[in-house]
This record gives sequence, structure tokens and C-alpha cells, in this order.
Amino acid sequence: MTSPLAVLRRPLAIAAATAGATLLGGLAVAGGLALLEGTASAPARAQGTPGLLEFRWDNNKDYRRLYYFITDSGRLKRSEYYLILKPKDRKTAILKLSISIPPSFDVKIDPKDVKLCVMKEGGMLSRTRCLEEIPAVVEIPKGGGSIDIFPNTPVSDAKTIGVYINLFNPFNIGMYQFNALAQAPGDVPMAGYLGSWIIQIDPSN
Repeated sequence: MTSPLAVLRRPLAIAAATAGATLLGGLAVAGGLALLEGTASAPARAQGTPGLLEFRWDNNKDYRRLYYFITDSGRLKRSEYYLILKPKDRKTAILKLSISIPPSFDVKIDPKDVKLCVMKEGGMLSRTRCLEEIPAVVEIPKGGGSIDIFPNTPVSDAKTIGVYINLFNPFNIGMYQFNALAQAPGDVPMAGYLGSWIIQIDPSN
């Protein structure tokens, strides 16, 4: 026979157990919400190596993107570069063309592998290629920070021209900004900014 005291204690125990379960459930839900909120608010962190992105360009009104084509974008792959300058990219003839190369583009460029050409811009059915070489002197300063091209005669702005370079791509993947600076014929030897080629180097297959 159950004692009256036990009968009184049983509802209290059930109530306590129910309250405890409710409390634990509430804490679990609150903890889960806190975990989800913490996960949602935590900023994502890049997992790449420091060399993943070698160079970024500044987005401002003075930036102009130029067209280019390369035969192979894989790192350490031999590739042919076609850096294009369309008639709309320049307003005057060119007496001197300089291409600045970022220090992170760690590649040795031989002047013999650089040509100034009249270019044919490729498309879906044909590839970009050099139609006619423009006689010019190519110089690369010590340290390789730029390519300086001196045409034998000023190059008109009537045709699409470009710089052809044969090289091995750098080891580090990422984006590299090459800037085009041109000096027009005239009394003031000042080079003006034409635009930039953003070269993408990808992991090798």
C-alpha cells in the first residue's frame, strides 16, 4: 500500500522532471540558435596561400581595361602573349610604348622574344595573331620592371596593333596588371596611360 506522503511526492517529482526537461530543452535550443547565429555572423576566411592573388588593380575612373590573349594560362607553361591595342585605345601615334610589369610577375623576358605587330584580333572562328611585324627596338631595363619599345617610325592609331611576347608563365598563380604607357610625337617627352591588361595565371592541369 502506497503511503499518503509518497502520493504527495510523486506529482512534485513529475513536475520537477518536466521543468528540468523544459529547461534543458530551452538551453539546447538557445545554444543551437547561438551556434547558428555565431556561424552566420562569423566572417569567412580565405584558405589560399599568400601567392594566390599576386596583384589587384585599383577601380577608379582612370582605369581602362585592355584586351589580351594568351595561348596557355597555366603556371610555368610556355605561352604566347598578345597584348592588344585597338584604335579606340589610343588617340595619337606612338613614338614609344612602355609596358610596366609588376615585380610579382617573376619571369625573365628576353628582348628577342618580344615583337611589335599589326594584330588581327581573334574571335569564335579564328585566333588572335600577328599579321605584320613593325620594325622596332625592344629594351628591357635591368630588373625587368618594364618593356620599352621604340618603333623605327611613329605608329599610327589607324590599325589594331599589339605586343607579342613568348615566355614561360610565373610559378605563382593569380592576377597580374600590365600597364600600357605611350609617348606621342611632339616636343614634350611625356608618356600617357593607355590602359591595363589583367593577366590571369591558373594552376597547371
